[in-house]
Amino acid sequence: MTDHERDAWLALAKLMFNLPSALDAQLLRDNHLTLFDYFVLSGLSMAPGRTMRLSDLASHLSCSLSRLSNVVKRLEQRGLLRRAPDPESPRYTVATLTDAGWELVVAAAPGHVAAVRQYVIDGLTASQIDVLREVACHVAQQISEAPEASPRPR
Repeated sequence: MTDHERDAWLALAKLMFNLPSALDAQLLRDNHLTLFDYFVLSGLSMAPGRTMRLSDLASHLSCSLSRLSNVVKRLEQRGLLRRAPDPESPRYTVATLTDAGWELVVAAAPGHVAAVRQYVIDGLTASQIDVLREVACHVAQQISEAPEASPRPR
């Protein structure tokens, strides 16, 4: 890497570690949710009937089904969602946001949006926001199109 490329990479890496931590801290402090919990509840809140197959929700959140299942189990124990077999195909499981889950995600949204504005949006010009979106979409696309990483030779 050139010095310029390395500096860009290190700035991005710092962002990737620091931004989720800051957003986690706000959500934990104000709503007893992690950022991932919030994304699960938010994803369900925007789905038709506030219900989604877990496999579709995992894809939407770019996470493994096993990670999502662990979080969903914890959120279900808190009464924020419920799981059931998919009525259209019982081999799948759906998650449905409960009224308590809806109330929590609605209550958490303003603080989360304020934190995103504070840490990301408000310090940028409209053209910087366009560039941020373009770069983020491009990197996400590169990742989604990459073949699965194979184990390194020993």
